[in-house]
Amino acid sequence: MQNIWLWAFSLNFILIFLVQGLPVLTKSGWVNAGILGTILWGCLGWRGWLSVVIYLLLGYLVTKLGFAYKQSQGIAEGRGGLRGPENVWGSAFTGAFLAIIYRLLDGFGEQLIFVGYAASFAAKLSDTFGSEIGKRWGKKAFLITTLKPVTPGTDGAISIAGTFASLLGSFLMTLVMYILSFLNGLVPFIVVVFAGFFATILESFIGAIFQNRINWLTNEVVNGIQTGISALLAMTVFLLLS
Repeated sequence: MQNIWLWAFSLNFILIFLVQGLPVLTKSGWVNAGILGTILWGCLGWRGWLSVVIYLLLGYLVTKLGFAYKQSQGIAEGRGGLRGPENVWGSAFTGAFLAIIYRLLDGFGEQLIFVGYAASFAAKLSDTFGSEIGKRWGKKAFLITTLKPVTPGTDGAISIAGTFASLLGSFLMTLVMYILSFLNGLVPFIVVVFAGFFATILESFIGAIFQNRINWLTNEVVNGIQTGISALLAMTVFLLLS
């Protein structure tokens, strides 16, 4: 067991030392990504580590789509699209928690935990795809609670392009989890896709109703709530169908 954690720690920080110059994360973001990667490799093996690397890559690529336009409109991600520690854990806290539970239970309930793990990242990539594509190509944005027109990038705003992009993001992340054998069969695949998408729609309601009224409810906290909802929903539905 000690050898696994030593290997996970060493590999993550060697790799981060080599790639920290890439315009994906801030310096502190890279350090926290190393901690996250160590947890996932130590608990789930290389598949857990690779799943979050692919998630970060897909999220980075979609953030950069039409980035100059989004900057000109004042709706682009801050820091030139670089993610910090708050983004790392807002996206991955639920997944990391489930990975630790899996290790503590020594693999008991594997399929159920893996469904929740996959759903947490499916929801976050769904959110990123919907937000980034919606801000660039969603010609008309509406507040999800009233359907009144609002400025793209407003908390709780949705668009037709962003909604379809959200479904695409959830599907792509679910496909990654399926390829990496976290999901086994069509039923968990469909459950995770729609849990991730549903949680993203629900996150828009949370943003529209609560985010401007509660000071501590930052985007990152909302992201953590969203991924938790997705994981719980997918695990519940999976249990019922099983």
